[in-house]
Amino acid sequence: MDLSNLSTQLGKFLGMPSELPPVDQWQPKLSGDIDMVIKADGTWLHEGGEIKRSKLVRLFSTILRREENEYFLVTPVEKWRLQVEDQPFTVVLIEAKNHDDKTVIRMITNTGDEFPLDSHHVLKQDQHEAPKVHVRANMYARLNRNAFYTLAGMATEREGQFYVTSNGIEFNIG
Repeated sequence: MDLSNLSTQLGKFLGMPSELPPVDQWQPKLSGDIDMVIKADGTWLHEGGEIKRSKLVRLFSTILRREENEYFLVTPVEKWRLQVEDQPFTVVLIEAKNHDDKTVIRMITNTGDEFPLDSHHVLKQDQHEAPKVHVRANMYARLNRNAFYTLAGMATEREGQFYVTSNGIEFNIG
């Protein structure tokens, strides 16, 4: 599966800008708390109901900012705190391709972010079974079950640990 064409094939984010707004430059005062939760499985809820429009979830994800251990939806004039159960993003698809004699592992999140596993997008272990990967601005994506199994299928074992290599960098996956 070619991740670079996936969004277009699905028509999921067609017509949406790929550049992210400069949320780090916006400094509005806290407007309050919004009844919005990003569940551990990547589902976005508002007032208890699932936000089913993927373009709306994508839009919200582009104005998401993390400050210490809290998450906010930020515009130039408003800042709303929301709850995140685990990580704000979920890696849903992974592929490996050879490029310039190196294997590059590419990932796509439930909100349409696409990136290679590399020195800017590092894989980390924590107390959870599945690792997490840096997406942007101190925010991470947890690998969903299928993505984790795909990644595990690419791993090699050494001294009881499993590793994948992407873009010349080795990552421990457990």
